[in-house]
Amino acid sequence: MESKGGGTEAQKYIWEGAIPLQIHLHESEVTTLPTPPPAMILAPRIGYLPLLAQKIKPFFSNSLPPGVDTIWFEYNGLPLKWYIPTGVLFDLLCAEPERPWNLTVHFRGYPGNILTPCDSEDSVKWSFINSFKEASYIINGNCKNVMNMSQSDQLELWRSIMDGNLDSYLRISSKLKFGILVDDFSIQLNISSPKSPESTQNADGTAPAKTGRIPVRLYVRTINEDFDELEDAPVVESWDRISYINRPVEIHGDGKCFTLYDAITKLLPEFFGEKLPPKDDVSKEEVEVVEVEQRLSPEETNKSNTEQSGEMLNEGIVSCSVSDGAEIKLLRIQGIEPKMEIPFAWVVNNLMNPEYFLHICVYVKIQEPITI
Repeated sequence: MESKGGGTEAQKYIWEGAIPLQIHLHESEVTTLPTPPPAMILAPRIGYLPLLAQKIKPFFSNSLPPGVDTIWFEYNGLPLKWYIPTGVLFDLLCAEPERPWNLTVHFRGYPGNILTPCDSEDSVKWSFINSFKEASYIINGNCKNVMNMSQSDQLELWRSIMDGNLDSYLRISSKLKFGILVDDFSIQLNISSPKSPESTQNADGTAPAKTGRIPVRLYVRTINEDFDELEDAPVVESWDRISYINRPVEIHGDGKCFTLYDAITKLLPEFFGEKLPPKDDVSKEEVEVVEVEQRLSPEETNKSNTEQSGEMLNEGIVSCSVSDGAEIKLLRIQGIEPKMEIPFAWVVNNLMNPEYFLHICVYVKIQEPITI
């Protein structure tokens, strides 16, 4: 459904979504008594933690030791990767949503052995732009549309992310001619309401293109321990427990409804008993996509420089047994635990992040082999 001012109703909720944070200064950096109280801040879901620096520092500036500020965050002792959107970090690390989310902030002692450098807002900006390029390559086979953006459009695009301005973002991103997917679910929701010309056309009046290649970032959190309640899920102590996968989903227009379940089986063939194609069977295009993903990954880049829809979305999925010894305990997108039969096109069009990637968090229970 279209909302006033542009964008779908679901997109508006995503862009307005925020996570309440309670941020504590690490005890090793406190030089005053009494210890400064925690900062209470709302963090945009689509934003990035380092962008909160200007809001956070005034709470702790009088307590910091001498030195150069390099902000970083940790949760339960785990340094947080700054190039992952804040909402994704929350969905990934908090099986049972924790509100407020208690984080520890540091301004000294940056863990360069774990986190890639983040010197300023520019580091975050260029990580975002490179993700945008990567998504463009996956969708269109090249990233010329992003490379040819004017400086003013790049600045307005980034400012729309900083300000949470969906209308401004849509105005700029529509110029890039990224394709959209058409799904029967959205058509059925809109059938009783007249469509405005803007809802079916690009900014220049042309019809939107269809695309069959979807940029997806998949975060697979593997768990060995048994737990019945989400609050009992074990704490993530190391990023080694999480697999970070860039694997585009290709959709073929065969007349069938391609669901979220279909997408997950393509994304995680290892758990669904399907095998990835042998290396000789991988097309040249797929190889090129992998190469571009490697070139434009956040780490490498920064080293060098919803009524009916609501019912379907908010009902949690039942644990899904996918193969011997593996079980999907939880799947979360933008804080939502969607039903697996929801059309994937609706998920993509409404729940993707501004850089045109769909971020999916999956908790997988893996049974450890019994040793004798």
